[in-house]
Amino acid sequence: MAPLKKTLAPVLVTAVPALLITASGIMKLLGGTEIRQAMAATGVADYRIGLGLMELLFTALFLYPRTMKLGLLLLTSYFAGAIATDLSHGRSLVAPVLILTLVWIAAFLRDRTAFLPAPAATPAV
Repeated sequence: MAPLKKTLAPVLVTAVPALLITASGIMKLLGGTEIRQAMAATGVADYRIGLGLMELLFTALFLYPRTMKLGLLLLTSYFAGAIATDLSHGRSLVAPVLILTLVWIAAFLRDRTAFLPAPAATPAV
């Protein structure tokens, strides 16, 4: 049962932020009244479609194992921008900080070399 827990944990921890970001991207693309108002309050309403597409693309890159590190870099940059935007407009930082933290935890569980150097190869004798 231990190997199942070892492989299931990264999947579950990855699913949570991926679903949150995907839902956010879809809501931006659909452009409901609340989303438009919230984005207008921070001055980014004109970029709603582009931001929604970026969320979906970056999440897809993060989910695919071969492009996980690129997706991590892009999601980190995206949410750093979201944090800066919210900070400059006096809005709560809880949502972008929480999602970014979950992304980092998921990346660390999936591939520690995203944050730490890869272990040195043992020379063949």
